[in-house]
Amino acid sequence: MGVKEEYRRKLISIQEAVGMVTSYCSIGVAMAAAAPPGLLGALASRRDEVENVRVFGALLLKEYDFFLDPSMKGHFLLESWFYGAGERKAHDLGTVSLIPSHGRDWGPRKALFDPPDFFWGTACPMDRHGYFSLSLSVGYEKDLISVAKTVILEINPNLPRTYGDTHVHISEVDYIVEHEAPLVEVQPIEPSEEEKAIGQYVAELIEDGSTIQLGIGGIPNAIAKFLMNKKDLGVHTEMFTDGMVDLAEAGVVTGRKKTIWRGKMVGNFALGTKKLYNFVNENLAVEFQPGRVTNDPRVIAKNYKMVSVNTALQIDLTGQVVSESIGHIQYSGTGGQNDTAIGAQMSPGGKSIIALRSTAKNGTISTIVPVLPPGAKVTLLRADVDYVVTEYGVAHLKARSIRERVRQLISIAHPDFREELRREAERLKLW
Repeated sequence: MGVKEEYRRKLISIQEAVGMVTSYCSIGVAMAAAAPPGLLGALASRRDEVENVRVFGALLLKEYDFFLDPSMKGHFLLESWFYGAGERKAHDLGTVSLIPSHGRDWGPRKALFDPPDFFWGTACPMDRHGYFSLSLSVGYEKDLISVAKTVILEINPNLPRTYGDTHVHISEVDYIVEHEAPLVEVQPIEPSEEEKAIGQYVAELIEDGSTIQLGIGGIPNAIAKFLMNKKDLGVHTEMFTDGMVDLAEAGVVTGRKKTIWRGKMVGNFALGTKKLYNFVNENLAVEFQPGRVTNDPRVIAKNYKMVSVNTALQIDLTGQVVSESIGHIQYSGTGGQNDTAIGAQMSPGGKSIIALRSTAKNGTISTIVPVLPPGAKVTLLRADVDYVVTEYGVAHLKARSIRERVRQLISIAHPDFREELRREAERLKLW
């Protein structure tokens, strides 16, 4: 049978696909901009026919009825590795639950301990050899494809064709649906003055020839702007962003000094604007690899002068970093912060940087606190912290005692809170 004939034989409608879902089954779905909007949008139509269906994935971005409609409770449960706006909104409805896990383990652990009945993902159209590209994410998708009982791909001609470990052959797919939809775009956030100051401090810590990992948001965007005078940077990251495109097009990112994947920008998913999606399309300099590879600290450590930059919500005076919760309220997820921070510090000449604004809620509270509030989730242990940066400077905590950490962190706290922090440190005997 030719690949075109096999494609036609496996082609079904979206309603036929969601009609396969039965009570108590599980569905693994692709991440972020690679999530299948047609299938996920139609899932709620099965509410009255099924119960206790688990859907797991990460950062779905779109707000689907199957977990945002309160009447879906008991019928569907979204289990997420990483919360976005929709997951935060739905949490109190009891239709969402977090899966605590490091980014490097998302695919392998799920595949081993809780393989899905279905995998739903997206891909660009099949080539003449019978291969699809999973396009914008391979963080955990291929791990789930390898163990799912039924694999369904949603084909969208708007998706870019990407290279690396992104290809799936028609023989590995059970069913195909076609659904043309615009790609989810996340517009760059214009950095605030405080974030620009943070970006400048961070950029000063990044040397020519370093390999970098950045996230998304005002602080990473500010950092990218201040890296424009650097030379021969490389990229080994979890997420490809628009800022990396700007650096590559400016000739700042060349990858010439990289020790692995020399000359290549490496990551496991892309999230940004059409500019980013056009850049990764058929770009031989961009390589997508699974999260178990990109986020493995042992792999990250092979990069010479690896610099990991992650953001945080809060840090206590001993160095415990909270990046995923506000008190007991889940805000995001562990993601790759632990993976990249540890991997960077294992790298020859490497650095791990935690960057955060010194205050929150319009300057009314300090993000540097004597002790963490009840329920706060520690994302990065104090033993694994290297540099901390706010708009007031840089604190280097690696190998430092509690007494020295307290002194340095207070020095980069907002001036309005420094005296209070000193008093509390004395009262709590933080030395």
